[in-house]
Amino acid sequence: MIIRVGVWLVFIGRTEELQFLEDRYIAKGGQLVVLYGRRRVGKTETLRQFCNGKPHVFYACTESPDEQQLTAFSERMLQKELPAAQYIKRFSGWEQALGSISELPGEERKLLVIDEFPYMVKGNNAIPSILQNLWDEKLKNENVMLILCGSAMSFIEKEVLAEKNPLYGRATGILKINEMGFYDAIQFVPNYSPLDKIATYAVLGGIPHYLKQFDDSLSLGENIRRNILSRGSILYSEVEFLMRQELRETATYNAIIEAVAMGNTRLNDIHQKTQIEKTKLSAYLGNLIDLGILSREFPVADGIKAQANIQRGLYQVTDNFFRFWYAFVFPNLSELESGDAEGIWHYVVKPELDRYASYVFEDVCRQYLRRQNRKNALPFHFTNIGRWWNKTDELDIMATDREKVNFLLGECKYKNSAVGLSDLTKLQEEFTPKAKNSRVYYWLFSKSGFTAEVMRIAAVQKEVHLVAAEQLIE
Repeated sequence: MIIRVGVWLVFIGRTEELQFLEDRYIAKGGQLVVLYGRRRVGKTETLRQFCNGKPHVFYACTESPDEQQLTAFSERMLQKELPAAQYIKRFSGWEQALGSISELPGEERKLLVIDEFPYMVKGNNAIPSILQNLWDEKLKNENVMLILCGSAMSFIEKEVLAEKNPLYGRATGILKINEMGFYDAIQFVPNYSPLDKIATYAVLGGIPHYLKQFDDSLSLGENIRRNILSRGSILYSEVEFLMRQELRETATYNAIIEAVAMGNTRLNDIHQKTQIEKTKLSAYLGNLIDLGILSREFPVADGIKAQANIQRGLYQVTDNFFRFWYAFVFPNLSELESGDAEGIWHYVVKPELDRYASYVFEDVCRQYLRRQNRKNALPFHFTNIGRWWNKTDELDIMATDREKVNFLLGECKYKNSAVGLSDLTKLQEEFTPKAKNSRVYYWLFSKSGFTAEVMRIAAVQKEVHLVAAEQLIE
């Protein structure tokens, strides 16, 4: 995403996404790419960065009647010196309009981006069928690249990509854009300390639109107070806006997300907290998972059969900002509406911020290990990583290889005291592999460093690794 650093505008992240688009651009034959993701995730800026320096047409659909949409699309295309521009000011219909991509001037690939494609289809539900016929009969053999982009994820997945729909099987590339990871997100606040970078990610997650609201010349607390807790700020009403955009029955969804954000992670716990019938609750939870707001987590060692059990798994608020908002803003809306942002920050948010950030710290540590894994900088290459738990014990991190012979076990301590021998001993006693030839490695992550005793042990025992919070960012 583009941010200002001094006098320069810098585009942050999305390296893999841009490479994917470039690969499709240079591939042979017509390219039909579907790119989608939730609102605010940075789809449009990523596409504009990709289009930069290439001859292209970028059309942003609006929520407007079909005739008005066709007129606007015609004007955008005819501006590009199409032969038809000499004779007409508007295409007669969508077949002619969409087919005109092949008539764009120049020898390079003809690139057309249709942003918020669902708005176009909402105005005329025949458009996917029209596009299918055009693609099959003409465009797939032309030197064209058509990118359909949308924020309505359920629409894209069910109405564009699903088997029974006209465009099924036509896409040459399908890319779902997720929020940024920790290492891209913290580039928005380069002047913050390592701990403030972690806390910022814990509050805002990896949504570029949210991250751009913070000014790292101000303290973290001041940013939270000004940009989240204060009426009129963009982030204050952001969650309510998105919920109304994406879902009906917002009161029901509010109750579910708040319950999960407050620590009710099992299906039965959520049911007890919300009193929503379990069959309906499962459907609501599924919708929130589809939107990327919630996720359902299973112990790393669980197989497919165990995961199919509806009663198993823990629900988590995947979106950090949603979790923050429902933990601190939603329960205190009355006071915040009265203008008490300062009081809510000092007496509600600030005392709980470390505890809140500790959950996200675990995720940051897992992202660090994934990064090391890609560099082959670990004792073995793992193929699965996550949390692990059974009826009595729990591990913040478990990673294992395909054969489940090598194990990496980790604990993440976000506390104001050094990690000591008792923490290491507890980690070593938490889990015992079944296979006799297994090898186990122990990783301790700490906000506040380590005791001298633990550091001496790590110096002589190669299976013990210590990582301070500052090292996560190096």
